[in-house]
Amino acid sequence: MMARTTANGSENKPFHTLPVSMLRQLIELVERWHVPADELLAGTSLNAESLEDPLGRLSADMMNELLQRARELTSEPGLGYYLGLQKRASVYGYLGFAVTSASSLGEALALALRFAPMFSTALSLELRVEGSVASLHVHEQTDFGPARDIVLISLIVGLHAIGSTLTGRRDGDVIAELAIPEPDYPANMSPLLPKLRFGQPAHRLVFDAARLDLPVVTADRTALSLAQTLCERALEELGFDTELVDRVRRLVAGEGAGFRSLEEMAKLLHMSPRTLKRRLAAGGVSFSALVDQERREQALVLLRQPRLSIDDVAERLDYSTASTFVRAFHRWMGTTPAAYRRINYRGATYTR
Repeated sequence: MMARTTANGSENKPFHTLPVSMLRQLIELVERWHVPADELLAGTSLNAESLEDPLGRLSADMMNELLQRARELTSEPGLGYYLGLQKRASVYGYLGFAVTSASSLGEALALALRFAPMFSTALSLELRVEGSVASLHVHEQTDFGPARDIVLISLIVGLHAIGSTLTGRRDGDVIAELAIPEPDYPANMSPLLPKLRFGQPAHRLVFDAARLDLPVVTADRTALSLAQTLCERALEELGFDTELVDRVRRLVAGEGAGFRSLEEMAKLLHMSPRTLKRRLAAGGVSFSALVDQERREQALVLLRQPRLSIDDVAERLDYSTASTFVRAFHRWMGTTPAAYRRINYRGATYTR
């Protein structure tokens, strides 16, 4: 099962898992540093036999712990870069089969967005096209703890690597943006990476929308039909409602200032708050997490505006006090809004 719900206070909390194929990829990587699987898995309930199960899954929390352990055992802080560069579509099972059989990059991305929850709900994807610019957004649905930089860097670099493999083109104009502070370790393999920018409003890949029409070099309509059938069956069995999650994400910010409450959103969607919570949790996300994501993205955009004070930004984001906003921002970015401004927008004069 990919996500289950448990009662926790007033809101259902999703339990995120992912296929053991991701752990097998990690094990193969750390072997380059002569770290054996037994040493990486020491103290866990996992063993070689469990890793061979093609349908096996492990919790996202366990994977996060193993990622951090792998970094310590290899003494390689930039492990996320290596994980991303070795990413292949095949690690995603039926979903990888589907995207490699698609006719174009745009169709491959549409399949990835639709069927991503069958792989894991710890992260979600969203494609936005504005004029000639397309951006593939990555949304966090859980706390990755100390392994957060590994998870996000490996995913964004991996998506770029898979896209290049699908089209047979490594486009240097693709820009990777991450809403985390720039790590204090270097990207030692920079020629193979997309252009990386840290401290941005969102985790996303930004590229020319014309790339969506590029043909996939392994396109196969017959294989695609089979892969889609398998993906649809898996998604149906797991009971995910991805359309609802996407709709709530688009509507969570009100038409004017502020954000809709759970009750307001439920009324807008013609269901009870309890039903909305339950259906969102089945999709691997909570209502509060969607609000938190939108607040973070808006905060980073608003902080670019010199005329807005920290109090002004907090008010526009519906925080009761500026200190509450500062604490939330520190949780997102590991620094305060004022320090973020000083680091990222040197030379600008801001209202205090």
